[in-house]
Amino acid sequence: MDDKEFNALADQALQQIEAGLERADIDFEIVAGGVLEIEFDDGSKIIVNRHGVAREIWVAARSGGFHFRWDGGQWLDTRDASPLLTKLAALASQQAGESVSFS
Repeated sequence: MDDKEFNALADQALQQIEAGLERADIDFEIVAGGVLEIEFDDGSKIIVNRHGVAREIWVAARSGGFHFRWDGGQWLDTRDASPLLTKLAALASQQAGESVSFS
C-alpha cells in the first residue's frame, strides 16, 4: 500500500467514525494533522489518529492503546484482529455509558 492509498482508506474510516459520533450526539473535534479527539461527558477522551509511517490507525482510550492495520478489506486490531469500528464502538460505549455504533 502506498501513501495515497493509505490516506484514502484512513480518511474513509475517519469519516465513518465522525458520522457515527454525530448520530450518537457525542462531541468530537478534528485537530492538527487529522487527529480525531472524542470527548465524553465525564471529561475522558478517545484519540484516533493515522500513523503514516506504520500505515496504521491508532486509538488511545481510557482502557489502553490499540493499533489497526488494513488487511485488504478492513482495519483490524494488530493484537486480536477485532475490526476498528467494532472495537471503537465498544470503547466509546464504555466511556459514554451508553451504546455507540459506527455501522
